[in-house]
Amino acid sequence: MSSTLRAPGARLSRALPMPAGAGLARMLVERNVTSFRHGWIALATGFAEPVFYLFSLGIGIGALVHSVRTDSGLAVTYPQFVAPALLAASAMNGAVFDSTFNVFFKLKYARLYDAVLATPMGPRDIAVGEITWSLMRGGLYSAAFLVVALLAGAVRSWWALLALPAAVFIGFAFAAVGMFATTFMRSWVDFDYVTLAIQPMFLFSATFFPLSTYPGALQWLVQLTPLYHGVALERALMLGDTGWGVLGHVGYLVVLGSVGVVGAARRLDSLLLS
Repeated sequence: MSSTLRAPGARLSRALPMPAGAGLARMLVERNVTSFRHGWIALATGFAEPVFYLFSLGIGIGALVHSVRTDSGLAVTYPQFVAPALLAASAMNGAVFDSTFNVFFKLKYARLYDAVLATPMGPRDIAVGEITWSLMRGGLYSAAFLVVALLAGAVRSWWALLALPAAVFIGFAFAAVGMFATTFMRSWVDFDYVTLAIQPMFLFSATFFPLSTYPGALQWLVQLTPLYHGVALERALMLGDTGWGVLGHVGYLVVLGSVGVVGAARRLDSLLLS
């Protein structure tokens, strides 16, 4: 009878990736923090790219384009327009790098997770721990970039205080989906698909131009991309152009991230315990 009662509970535990099966995820986070104590240069390089874009495009194109109207009709300078988008891209880059390249190496080559499973930790601890570490790294990128944007005069509103938590939502969505996708990869060649997905999003998610400048047939496609919702969310907060639509962007990112966590946990469960 006791085994009969335990079986449904076990199935329920496997069906709920958070928080039921992720109590030890913090141990994996601590391991990653320890391993990166001397890897601060890698962190700095991820932060530098959006800063270079901000100053090269914000100042260069900003000297030619004195004013840009957002899709809500708000007139801002070009650096103020592009900075929130680059903040969202910074969170995306930090989260994607850790949840794809690093996770793939640990899974296929270092065999780190095989050793982790010899401890009380399980696949869901691994999924939540790695995604949490990706959020921390993306949050560091975003915080540093937000300081630079503030010093550059690209912040217009006190709503920008919420820009960093918003960046965490962005990182959560990309880290979870990135880790889920990584569990299907067979070799380093498959990472070309990551670049194929990330680069167009970076260039065409209303990052450098308002959505209204795109052809009508493409606007709906742009609005389906997760980075567009991240860009729109950060732009609303940093420019003080908030409204009920902000909750829609947050909801999109939370749902996408939750689906990614569930998928990654289940895939790791089948890969590592089969």
